[in-house]
Amino acid sequence: MDLQHRVAVVTGAGGGIGRALVEALRAAGARVAATDREGALTGVDADLVRPLDVTDADATAALLAEVERALGPVDVYLANAGVALGTDPMETPDDLWDTVLDVNVRAHITAARLLLPGWLERGEGYFVATASAAGLLTQIGSAPYAVSKHAAVAFAEWLSVTYGSRGVRVSTLCPMGVATPMLETAGSEDGLSSLAANTVRAAGEVLTPETVAAAVVEGIGREEFLILPHPEVLTFFRRKGEDYERWLAGMRRLQDSLG
Repeated sequence: MDLQHRVAVVTGAGGGIGRALVEALRAAGARVAATDREGALTGVDADLVRPLDVTDADATAALLAEVERALGPVDVYLANAGVALGTDPMETPDDLWDTVLDVNVRAHITAARLLLPGWLERGEGYFVATASAAGLLTQIGSAPYAVSKHAAVAFAEWLSVTYGSRGVRVSTLCPMGVATPMLETAGSEDGLSSLAANTVRAAGEVLTPETVAAAVVEGIGREEFLILPHPEVLTFFRRKGEDYERWLAGMRRLQDSLG
């Protein structure tokens, strides 16, 4: 897809990958609506800037309607908002599981439900899910993050299989470490667990959000399902598929070495 004159919506646009996506999409010629939680959008430069709770279906519907009135029908939706909460299932209460699943998975389902009728009628549309390498592999130290990102990849895959022949393109962004507040505040209430962050840093280079955003724009241009700013993720994914038992044993050793 050529992004010139396209209308894009970016969730979680207040910082990190989301803010970089807004800048990269606009540089590619798209008209961009930037959304995030109340108070998180200070300084974001976009064609439309609005607060949005992505877990609120009515608010999402209202936002999409406003975007259409102001900028035109949405061509590209980048479901980038995400949270990293919880650790071991025995220590993570149900309300934290609900929050992670609501933001990282159900918000994608809500957006797709609202966007698909128009996309199918027009014969085109593009859904980009920010998942994480954790969605292809796993996330040591955070069960909710690992499970929700696997689910985000699974839902994107289902969308591609089901609607790809009707013009709906789908990509999943699956990086490893990125220099975002989620990683930089590891160990706090709003960041990854310390073990999860140590695993991410040990796995490979920590990229800038701008590098990741550039990979997304290139991936959309090529209409790639897997957007992998860290190319080694594909190697790890292949090894996992080739010998699951060996891969699991290796991940256990990695966890033990970092724990």
